[in-house]
Amino acid sequence: MKSVELENIVKTYAAEKSIVTAVDNVSFSVEEGELFGLIGPDGAGKTSIFRILTTLLLADKGDAKVLGYDVVTHYKKIRDIVGYMPGRFSLYQDLTVEENLNFFATIFNTTIQENYDLVADIYRQLEPFKTRRAGKLSGGMKQKLALSCALIHKPKILFLDEPTTGVDPVSRKEFWDMLKRLKAQGITILVSTPYMDEAKLCDRIALMQNGKILQIDTPPNIVNKFGKNLYAVHSENMFQLLIDLRTFQQTASCFAFGQNHHLTLTEDPLSITELEEYLKSTNHLNTTITKIEPEIEDCFMQLMKSPSPKEIIQ
Repeated sequence: MKSVELENIVKTYAAEKSIVTAVDNVSFSVEEGELFGLIGPDGAGKTSIFRILTTLLLADKGDAKVLGYDVVTHYKKIRDIVGYMPGRFSLYQDLTVEENLNFFATIFNTTIQENYDLVADIYRQLEPFKTRRAGKLSGGMKQKLALSCALIHKPKILFLDEPTTGVDPVSRKEFWDMLKRLKAQGITILVSTPYMDEAKLCDRIALMQNGKILQIDTPPNIVNKFGKNLYAVHSENMFQLLIDLRTFQQTASCFAFGQNHHLTLTEDPLSITELEEYLKSTNHLNTTITKIEPEIEDCFMQLMKSPSPKEIIQ
């Protein structure tokens, strides 16, 4: 049995003068025990999908099932077997750590002691602060408390909506280490994130943009499908370099990535020499062009509609 199944899901919202399509005919499935990632920027439709799967939102069209249960007709059963950690910290800020955890355990007719083994690794880090109000915790500690509350009833599937947004790098690493341990216990995990570097930590990922699925596969397979040589280009005037690279006749795509611009060419590698001559003619001296391996983010940018090579930044 699939843990999660979506078929042609559509969700729209009424804006001031138009209809916004948040989820546009999305279909995918998640295997039991899999760590599956929805990867995309804000507004891609990740949260709407999670809210549909956790029975908090009704889709306009399509069907969705969680462990074989329909999200509309069996919503009560689904709420008993899933854990949901929303993107925004939504626990009771005026309750202590211990009070929040006891509250959620009571809702599901269980106790902290009954399922302590499931949250032990996480809760041990919180126990020194168990009498502190949740609103006074640091970002990383709030994250751990929210995960503990989502796990306290021993769910079969865990939905984590952008759980590491706004959290420091050390806490992000600790969080993903915790997810690996939970996965080892047989829990199916769906996580959404805008961070492309977290994508490679998932078993499979769905790259999303504007409510659509661009591609679904394992991170290594997505990278292997990139299909072009990728170059990092750097010079002293990076802003003008981006403009000039995009006007180069042989440019297939060019985007700013950190300290470099990532470039693909239409007639690679024959056009590298032409590119070097072109950059000299546009007064880009001391320019470095280095062949590099693509990352998930490069694949995502390639899958999106690339700017025209003739496009100039205004």
